[in-house]
Amino acid sequence: MSTRGFHPRVLYRMILENDRLDRYDLSSLKFCYCGGDVLPAEVFKRWRDRYGIPIYQVYGSTEAGHVTYSRLDEEPRPTAIGRPLPSRECIVVNPETLECLPDGRIGELLVTCKYTVKEYWNKPEETRKSYVDIDGVTYYRMGDFVSRTPEGELVYMERSADVIKHKGYRVSASEVEAVLQDHPTVIGACVVGIPDEKVGERIKAIVVMKEDAKGVSGTELIKWCRDHLASYKVPSYVEFRDMLPKSKVGKLLRREVRDDERRRIAKDK
Repeated sequence: MSTRGFHPRVLYRMILENDRLDRYDLSSLKFCYCGGDVLPAEVFKRWRDRYGIPIYQVYGSTEAGHVTYSRLDEEPRPTAIGRPLPSRECIVVNPETLECLPDGRIGELLVTCKYTVKEYWNKPEETRKSYVDIDGVTYYRMGDFVSRTPEGELVYMERSADVIKHKGYRVSASEVEAVLQDHPTVIGACVVGIPDEKVGERIKAIVVMKEDAKGVSGTELIKWCRDHLASYKVPSYVEFRDMLPKSKVGKLLRREVRDDERRRIAKDK
């Protein structure tokens, strides 16, 4: 066997928890790839230092297969998903108008190739929502928002459900979370959109502070965001909590927070 794929969490358990890979002869492997999640930096470093076998981060879906790849010569960048495979055509579009967007603009990722699944069996409504024809070409809607660099690399921004529509702009929740978590007193943040008749959605940040953090207010964190983000990306509200909901593998359950907020708003009306 010369090629092997892993989910990052499987590789995590094999390398960090019990060193299971040391039981096997890996000399036939020419390269490996990981997909389904970002490869943790610590796992990458141990893999590189111990085995020295090239490893690629891949991104894709069941319908489109592998879409992009990036060889990990350096520490993985959480948002970089690499360049499209030669057989895949990727475009970044405005999801409403399907207009192609220039480099640097955030839009929905569409993919096509001769191997892409073209429809769901006996599910016409799901097919209609997931596929779109542009100039006679059928594209699959990946359900992710990305931007493209001038070098042609795609940068993951958000699942479509996690993009906040504020004053006509599309705001990446994870981008705002990253800025908040750069504040020296913040250890966790979750950003969601709150429905609002005037602006579409207002931006709310739920924040977990370090135990020894004292005297830091929501106003200060909003100012921090204002200093590091475009004005339309700055949260309108900040709420402090002791913890944020996460999955068994430590992924933030943003949808759970968003649903709780919307239920609370509906109850208050």
